[in-house]
Amino acid sequence: MPKPTLRELFLGHNAQTTHFPLLLEFVRAEGIYLFDPDGKAFIDLISGIGVSNLGHRHPEVVKAIKDQADKYLHLMVYGEYIQKPQTLFASKIASLLPPNLDSVYFVNSGAEAIEGALKLAKRITGRTGLLGFENSYHGSTHGALSLMGAEYYKNAYRPLLPDVGFLRFNHWEDLNRINESIAAVLIEPIQGEAGVRIPEPDYLRALEKKCKETGALLLLDEIQSGFGRTGKMFAFQHYSILPDILILAKSLGGGLPLGAFIASREKMSVFMEDPILGHITTFGGHPLCCAAGLASLEVLCRENYIDLVEEKSMLFHTLLSHPKIIQVRRKGFMIAVEFEDFTHNKRIIDRCIEKGILVDWFLHDSSSMRIAPPLIMDEENILKSCDIILKSIQEVYSDKITHSSGSA
Repeated sequence: MPKPTLRELFLGHNAQTTHFPLLLEFVRAEGIYLFDPDGKAFIDLISGIGVSNLGHRHPEVVKAIKDQADKYLHLMVYGEYIQKPQTLFASKIASLLPPNLDSVYFVNSGAEAIEGALKLAKRITGRTGLLGFENSYHGSTHGALSLMGAEYYKNAYRPLLPDVGFLRFNHWEDLNRINESIAAVLIEPIQGEAGVRIPEPDYLRALEKKCKETGALLLLDEIQSGFGRTGKMFAFQHYSILPDILILAKSLGGGLPLGAFIASREKMSVFMEDPILGHITTFGGHPLCCAAGLASLEVLCRENYIDLVEEKSMLFHTLLSHPKIIQVRRKGFMIAVEFEDFTHNKRIIDRCIEKGILVDWFLHDSSSMRIAPPLIMDEENILKSCDIILKSIQEVYSDKITHSSGSA
């Protein structure tokens, strides 16, 4: 009996989330490139969905992982032992944030960070009401799913959290729904899965003001936008606001799984009593992940990658000019390229992948192409990537390709 192929094993034993996985196999990654078994290089224009801000296998991150692996791995559940990687990383993050964000709780993922932040907000305020935003995305666990503003992805899992409502992004009149019954308002400063939706001038400041007036806490989900992706270390720094709780993940771990929610020491202290151990995680803040995250953050702080993000983003915007592109929306290296519908967008994405460019679409905006490259991407590869995207658009919209593709 022949030995099953890796593809057969993947389809047979790895839980699937769609009937049409991409089934791309990569054996190596370096910088902005992923390599398949035949040695073909693919430019990663999505950074593993906003994870690989420094690209893949940055040498300082790899060294930090190896050095830590030589010392120890898991020792104890989070918060009991003094572990150098956790302690130094939390201190480094706090040094980059305002004084009201000086207490870091490390967890395993963005969704878990959302869960912890929601619990913290309820404990602090003694309230139960929560408000999210339409077309938001915060993760797939029950609490995070409850605050997701897209019914398609959540209806099958009801009942979810009670006392949850939704505001419309950039609809100023909806802010009047924030009142003294609301524990927290959870928002992405740049809506990611909605297709890079950017707040209007002063909108977030008005939201912050309303939260302060009513005693509701402002929770910022910077899981996608954090660590330089928008051209500043954190997206909220563009808008002169201060969150009560900041939520991070994705690029936080330098390529390893890590999440965090951050508040003041005073706010975070409510987890210490009534009950003690108010939030528990076994592997949160794993020393290997914290060592990788710290190394990655030190590189970002030392080099000028973040300073160049806006200039590089504008280059994408300038080059991606085609009559079939409806709109390009962007905030730094969060870029959405909108087409007329999902059918054409998916065909263009597939063409790009065939030509060695990895792009994607958005959960709540399937007609737009996601571009979120590593911050290290240089001008030469931006030019090459945009040329391939434009050629792919032209091919998909040509009579030859349209006719041979059949109906959608």
